[in-house]
Amino acid sequence: MQRRRLLFQLGFFALFLLAPALNLLRFDLTEAQLWFLGQRWSLGIDAFRAGEITANQAALQIILRAFLPAIVIIGVFLGVAWRYGRLYCGWLCPHFTLVETLNGVLQRACGKLSLWDRHRTRRTGIQPSARWWPVFFGLCTVFGFLWAITLLTYLLPPASIWGGLIHGTLTPNQARFLIAGSLIFTLEFAFARHLFCRFGCAVGLFQSLVWMANPKGMVVAFRREQARDCRTCSTAAHPQGSACDNGCPMRLHPRNIKRMMFSCVQCGQCLDACEETQTAQGREPLLEWRIGADAVRETLRQRKAEQAAQAGQKASS
Repeated sequence: MQRRRLLFQLGFFALFLLAPALNLLRFDLTEAQLWFLGQRWSLGIDAFRAGEITANQAALQIILRAFLPAIVIIGVFLGVAWRYGRLYCGWLCPHFTLVETLNGVLQRACGKLSLWDRHRTRRTGIQPSARWWPVFFGLCTVFGFLWAITLLTYLLPPASIWGGLIHGTLTPNQARFLIAGSLIFTLEFAFARHLFCRFGCAVGLFQSLVWMANPKGMVVAFRREQARDCRTCSTAAHPQGSACDNGCPMRLHPRNIKRMMFSCVQCGQCLDACEETQTAQGREPLLEWRIGADAVRETLRQRKAEQAAQAGQKASS
């Protein structure tokens, strides 16, 4: 599953970078013109001003070529989130692809997935070494610049931006945007990439809100009746135990109830870690995806277990 997910991520990442140059999707501020799939996407306003179409025809074109496509795209996107959660984040999002890349490099530098982590996340075959620090900060700088110039090409002709960069003929405003954007994105990748994904990304936030509102949305189910098997849970990558917790790139605890998994990106790494360790011991995985009525039953069961645990704590105190 992780190989398939990586192919999806790399493919969408390449599409994100190449879309402006191929006129697949960009808005040209110099012409006030939207490009979509290599064609000019006109709303008919210029034709109306030139007297080529009537006001009713212009209004119809605005509805059919602006409002209707936007409603369909948003509806499909939120429909997927309603059923599967932040699937876009875990399987397509270019930013999250870089987050996971930088996680791996930072782990080689200091053994952590974030500079703010209190404890190291040990992995077999990876011995933290200071020589990886220049690589980490170098990649943050390169990715920050790449993000800034790519976003600029979504607003201005890519040929003029890249040509101006190569020949040193960028306008002052273009240069200021690249410098400021590169600095902001570099700092974000280095210090706040996980915080941005969890709390700062509107796309991820709306996916999570829609998913949380659907009791039948896909969740990670945990077989609590076999919880004792977690005592020996370890993999080659995570020999210290708690393989599912340490395998989560968002540093969530997959055995928690749904409301504690608000920022889950449905990457499936916790399921893979659980399957690896339990299969090696001749047992069935304790984690699995559930959807529909099974998801509702899992949520109710987890809620009852949480209430029972809280009641036990109160009784003991």
